[in-house]
Amino acid sequence: MRVLMFGWEFPPHISGGLGTACYGMTRALAQHGTEIVFVIPHMSGSGRGSHVRLVAANREPDGTAEAPGTASDVTTLLRHIELREIDSILAPYLSAPEYRRVLEVIESRVRRRAAASVLTARTDYGRNLMAEVARYSEAAERLALTERFDVIHVHDWMTFAAGIRAKRVSGRPLVVHVHALEYDRSGEKPNKDVFALEKLGLEAADRIIAVSHYTRSILIERYEVPPEKVSVVHNAVSRRKAGTVYHVARPRGEKVVLFLGRVTFQKGPDYFVEAAARVIEKIPSVTFVMAGVGDMLPRMIERVGQLRLGRNFHFTGFLRGEEVERMYAESDLYVMPSVSEPFGISPLEAMLYDVPVIISRHAGVAEVLTHALKVDFWDVTELANKILAVLTYPALSRELLRNGRRELQAIRWDVAADHIQAVYQQVCP
Repeated sequence: MRVLMFGWEFPPHISGGLGTACYGMTRALAQHGTEIVFVIPHMSGSGRGSHVRLVAANREPDGTAEAPGTASDVTTLLRHIELREIDSILAPYLSAPEYRRVLEVIESRVRRRAAASVLTARTDYGRNLMAEVARYSEAAERLALTERFDVIHVHDWMTFAAGIRAKRVSGRPLVVHVHALEYDRSGEKPNKDVFALEKLGLEAADRIIAVSHYTRSILIERYEVPPEKVSVVHNAVSRRKAGTVYHVARPRGEKVVLFLGRVTFQKGPDYFVEAAARVIEKIPSVTFVMAGVGDMLPRMIERVGQLRLGRNFHFTGFLRGEEVERMYAESDLYVMPSVSEPFGISPLEAMLYDVPVIISRHAGVAEVLTHALKVDFWDVTELANKILAVLTYPALSRELLRNGRRELQAIRWDVAADHIQAVYQQVCP
């Protein structure tokens, strides 16, 4: 089986959970013998992946990359995965200043290349972002005419148009993988253009993969997708020898509570801050860390100031790679109070570092974590009380960790790969 796969990020160039998921997914599929051509927008820098051979669409192969694991593991994987670039600057998670810079580049390219049509979107996505999505899909169509593959697999809305056009010119079946929806990002006021493109991709798909039953229900209720068209394949977490990599000594009695993710409406950072204020009233020595960037970050910094929590709060900005791993290792508790979370890999990553987690009941990962503490995102009192319980009762923390280790054993990418391959078999003649 050979798959033409479209995504917008891949390690080491990642800005969110999609890149992490694509890494684990493709690695497991490769180990199962699936051949993958992974197509991404143009990356700055070396563009070297972690277990892939980089073959740019507009230049010669760039050699092989360093990879975790044994040499034989790497050799096996390189036989199955190629990473190709399309000259595009699409990126999913950008701050307002970053969007403005991207717009300048897009507009200059549109003028320079005299694009035939320019689709518009609301300014929160950028005036000509849809034009770049359309141009990316044109490049994807050209690539599809030169590649050999059995099935097309696309990840989230920015690649849906690419998948549709690749299907049109090749006649191959299209699998749409939904990691997040516009209703997750924007709530009850979705961007109409993005929603319309999502609908188009979902209708064109021969099969849809949702990362959780929670997401599947939104697809059926909000997007009117036939239930029989949607398969649920939960994400997993890539194993690391986390416990042996970092040993962080902290002063006795000092506790660190971590929020790590985009600082946006979807992730519920405001509930984290309000709960922190209640916890600090009881335990003044606790440090709360908000790691990430997003449009709500200035508001969160201002709110921390209003609540006089400056001594107890630390804003790290965007973290990547080893910085993320060290942050997990330095934490006593991880909190994910998401308003709408299709899955949420970060709690699983925290658990790899023996960090107990509190997660929103409105998260897909809650479907696979039976023993994690769960809260309604809006219930700040409940969240604060559960944070206090974990920090003050060591027996509870130990119990959460013991159960978490057991649950992690069953949450594996090779299991997800089996389910994805089953979907491929369903759509391929």
